[in-house]
Amino acid sequence: MIAHLSGSVAGVSPDGAVIDVGGFGLRVQCTPGTLASLKLGESARVATSLVVREDSLTLFGFGTDDERNVFELLQTASGIGPRLALAMLAVHSPDALRRAVAAEDIKALTMVPGVGNKGAQRIILELKDRLGAPGDLTANGAGPARRAEPSWRDQVQSGLVNLGWSARDADAAVDAVEADSGDQTPDVATALRAALRKLSRQ
Repeated sequence: MIAHLSGSVAGVSPDGAVIDVGGFGLRVQCTPGTLASLKLGESARVATSLVVREDSLTLFGFGTDDERNVFELLQTASGIGPRLALAMLAVHSPDALRRAVAAEDIKALTMVPGVGNKGAQRIILELKDRLGAPGDLTANGAGPARRAEPSWRDQVQSGLVNLGWSARDADAAVDAVEADSGDQTPDVATALRAALRKLSRQ
C-alpha cells in the first residue's frame, strides 16, 4: 500500500493533483481542502489511500493521516464507496463527521450529495462506535500541519466542481453565499454547505 507521497506539485486541477516523485508523476484525487493547500511547483506531502478495482488503480490524497484514515473507515459502511467517502470529507471535516455520527445528526449527514436519510441512518448504525469522539486521532496521528489556505471562495468553488457542478454554477452559488454573508467571512465548511443548499434548489 502507498501510505503517502512526498514530492513536488506538478499539477493541480479541480478534482486532483499530480505529485512528481522521483521523476514519476503520480495523480491523486483529493478533497477541496487538500487541493487548496497544494501549490504548483512547491514540495508537498499527502497521505494516500490506494483503491484497487478490476479495471483501475486510483490514488486518493489527503492533507492529514487522520483524514485518510476516516476516508478508509467510511468505506467499511454499507453502500459507501470511495467517491462518496471523498464527497463526505469535502463537506465535513473528520471531527465534524465524528460529531454528526455521535449525535445521530441525520440532517448534517444528508448535506452530502448522494447521502439520503436511509444512508445516513446506516452510517450512524455501522460507524457510531468506530469513528471515535471528536478530537480523537486514528492510527498514525493527524499528520503534518497544513499550510495557509487560499480564500474561502476558491476552496468552496473547487469543492463544488469536485462534486460535479459546473464552474459557472459553482461561481454563482459562491456569489450568492458571499452576498448572504455580508461583511463576515464564513468558514469553508459552512460556506460549502450553504452553496450546496442553493444549488439543490435549482
